[in-house]
Order: sequence, then C-alpha cells, then structure tokens
Amino acid sequence: MSTIRSRDGDSVALILWQQLQRDDDEAEEALYQLNPGLEQYGPILPAGIEVKLPELAAKTPDKVVNVWD
Repeated sequence: MSTIRSRDGDSVALILWQQLQRDDDEAEEALYQLNPGLEQYGPILPAGIEVKLPELAAKTPDKVVNVWD
C-alpha cells in the first residue's frame, strides 16, 4: 500500500486513474475503506490530504462486441 498527498482540485476518480489506471466502483470503494472520513471533503479534495491507495489488480478491459460480426 502506498500513500500520496492530494493536490488542490484532485478528485478521488482522478487520483485513482493517475495512480492505478482505474476509475471503477470497486477501486473507489476500496479507497474509501482505506481512508475513513475522506468523503467529508466532498467531490473535490483540498491540497495536502493524505490518501492511502489500495493494492488492486489491473482491471482487464471489457470485451468489445460488434453487432455486425
């Protein structure tokens, strides 16, 4: 598990994408479980908040299905 500090204007989704290349519900839920009270800051975090990052496997991309195949 690693820890970062938020920059002014960061959101949970942005942090997850920049650090883990994921922005799905599973990653967001894991991040909030590791960081109780983080939701009190709202959708945009102030600078300097310590955020623990969850250790998650890389998510495999969804299979694309073409209706014409």
